[in-house]
Amino acid sequence: MSGEFTARNKVAIVGYAQSQVVRRGTETVGMTALKTAQAAIADAGLRVDQIDGFVAAQSLPSAGAHELIDGTSFVSADWLSRHLGTQPSYCVGFTGWGQLSGSMSMAINAVASGAARYVLLHRALYNPPGKYGNNPMTEARNERQWGVPQGFFGPIPPIAMVANEYLRRYGGTREVLGRIAVEARKNGARLPWSYWYGKPLSLEDYMAEPLLNDPLCRFDCDIPVQGVGVVILTTAERARDMPHQPVYISSYASGYPRNHRIPLHWTLDEMEEAGEDLGKRLWSAAGFGPRDVQLAQPYDAFSPFVPLWLEALGFCPRGEAHRFIMDGGIDSDDPRSIAAISGGGTIGNGRLHGVPQMMECYLQTAGRAGERQREVTNAVSSYSSPHLGGGAIVYTNTP
Repeated sequence: MSGEFTARNKVAIVGYAQSQVVRRGTETVGMTALKTAQAAIADAGLRVDQIDGFVAAQSLPSAGAHELIDGTSFVSADWLSRHLGTQPSYCVGFTGWGQLSGSMSMAINAVASGAARYVLLHRALYNPPGKYGNNPMTEARNERQWGVPQGFFGPIPPIAMVANEYLRRYGGTREVLGRIAVEARKNGARLPWSYWYGKPLSLEDYMAEPLLNDPLCRFDCDIPVQGVGVVILTTAERARDMPHQPVYISSYASGYPRNHRIPLHWTLDEMEEAGEDLGKRLWSAAGFGPRDVQLAQPYDAFSPFVPLWLEALGFCPRGEAHRFIMDGGIDSDDPRSIAAISGGGTIGNGRLHGVPQMMECYLQTAGRAGERQREVTNAVSSYSSPHLGGGAIVYTNTP
């Protein structure tokens, strides 16, 4: 997004639902999505036949070769609308990088433009049988030939390389990543629907875990799960008459590399450059900045993303997030902190992409977080990596 954000605070989230998160489901992910969608519609005080817009973040985020069956291994907007028995005027699915933030931008634009009155946005994650990232590839062609021979099949090796570069350049230690993983698991352990409910992680256990790719261990990575998150969006005018405190969208922005490189061979510079550019556009569109934000939920599918996002979003100068984390700046038990990952993120809940970040911003800003409630007026969530179709969304309860 560039230029003036004319939809600022004109679209609001008015209802939500989150399914139980399990390692592997006893029902199809389509059935889980159907039940969660019905719950979200009811939460918003609406009837199913009032939903006239559907947006899905619908890819199966696996590096392996798994069969794609709508309603079984992924859930499209069309599948969900048909099985709910609706006839929507707007029904689209976002594919490619930036699933959660990209689909949210489509939902916001649909409401703001009048293409739909009430939009249901969902993200359904499925954990296929067998090894999640098992890849039968026997040869690498085109751009992949330059990365595969060096071991860059999936995301862990390039993220480990960037993490090493960050820690060495700015003087951080592996304990920084451990603090992130421990914080995520602490908060996920408090949520009854989380896969890690009741299972916090100690820093001692983290530091003792064998490495996968230095400096990353398995606790730095989210675990594949089955789960669904749903939100309902409508105009700010309609939202005023609905059951819950509306949470308005102040802005969103997507990231893109300033300099293009080969796939999966990432560098710290390109992530920082893309993040800095994204942050400038995000806050310019919102009309306020990170100093006015009480809650930040950076994406954490891999722990090194957290310091990168804290810096991209302007909560720390470049190269300073590791000190911010070590000084307790993300501790959700400290009311003075920005409580990064207070919703558990994906390390603390399971591989739900940016759903936990979005849900935590909504719940806290709407005053619906229960015993975990903080004083929040403005919040921000992010998704993916700043340079890889990633995006950020700014929320407020005071338009």
